[in-house]
This record gives sequence, structure tokens and C-alpha cells, in this order.
Amino acid sequence: MDIFALLRNIRLFSALTDQELRQIRDKVAIKRFRKNEVILYEENTNQVMYIILSGKVKVLQTSEDGKEMILAMHHAGDFFGEVSLIDSLTMPASVVATDDSTVAIISKKDFYTILHSQGKVVDDLLLIMCSRLRESWQKMQILSLNNAAQKVRMLFLMLSQEHGRKTGEGLMLDIKLTHQDIANMVGITRETVTRILDRWLVNEEIRVIKKKFMLLSSDFLKSDLGREVMQ
Repeated sequence: MDIFALLRNIRLFSALTDQELRQIRDKVAIKRFRKNEVILYEENTNQVMYIILSGKVKVLQTSEDGKEMILAMHHAGDFFGEVSLIDSLTMPASVVATDDSTVAIISKKDFYTILHSQGKVVDDLLLIMCSRLRESWQKMQILSLNNAAQKVRMLFLMLSQEHGRKTGEGLMLDIKLTHQDIANMVGITRETVTRILDRWLVNEEIRVIKKKFMLLSSDFLKSDLGREVMQ
């Protein structure tokens, strides 16, 4: 595995020269995780920063009664843990691999060394954190909606901004989500998600491709909520 090339594809480091990137490589430890293995426990979230080189992970929060709420889904190129390194507070969530994943780990000390020596990394970090803040606002909108179908529709539209790929038939969501994943992300039951998706399938607003990916039709994207979110 060419770690140098993988780091080059990370948005946070994409502006660095080869020489600058080699300096980053020396501060990175590589670790592999199996599917469903916990990558980061809540109590350790203020100690290291993680960068996904390959695979996918989910950030989840578990309530006292054992119910899971998925806060985010990350894939290759994404990173997490930097906020807790900055304010030294733990994050009330854990990170679990949803596929076999390879992750780069940066300690708090090395994280600050990189920030102090690489101004371009600081610039990109600020832009990425602003983007995440706007995404958090959208998630708050989802949770504030009373209609379950609107919640799922807005979730798909929000995910399409990062994971969407235009095709001749509509917009493909290049992210695998189970009905339970969707339910955990918007705060409704899995049975409700199934009923909503079944109705959309019948109405041809969506299609499931290869039993994995969701194709959103032009009618789905032209809905009132769709136009609002995609603006």
C-alpha cells in the first residue's frame, strides 16, 4: 500500500508539496481495522486524530437504553478527532469500522507540530470545519422535522452533496446504507424507513442499484424540499 499516495488524496494535505508531505508521513502511524471493530472509544477521543485511508466508518452515540444514533458516516479521505485535540474535551461518541479499513493516526503532539509548521494545512482545516458546521445545521433541520418521510428525503439530499454522483437517470448515492442505518441517522424506526422507501420505489422516485446504492430520480430532486436543500 502506497501510504504517501493515499495521504496525497487527503483534502487536508492536498496543497502540500512532496517534501512537505514527507514530513507529514513521518508523523503518521498506520493501523488496520476489521469490519465492526471499534476504532475509537469515547474516552480516547481527545488523544489522537484519525484519517481514513481506505474503508468506511460510522460515528455513533449510544443512549442509556442501548439505542444507537449515527452522527456521521466517513469514507476514505475523511478525518475525525481534530476538534477534541484542539479543545482537549472528549467527544460523546465512538467510531466503528463498517468495512475493513486502513487508518492513519496522528498524536496530539504531532498534530500541533503540523499545524505550527504547515500554514496550508491550517487554511484547509478551517474550510473543512466550516463545511462541517453547515452540515451540522442541516442535521439539526432533519431532526426538527415532524414528518418521517421528509426526514429521510432531507437525509438523502444532504448525503448527495458529498456522496452523490450524477448519471443519465438521476443522482447515485455512492454510500451503502441499511434501513437501520437510515433510521439511526434520522431518529425514526427501521420499520418506518422500510415503509417510506417501499412507497418511493413504487412511485419510481428512487431505485436500488445492485442491492447496495440508491438512485434518486429527477422527480425526487425536484421536490420542494429537494430544491431547497440543493440550492
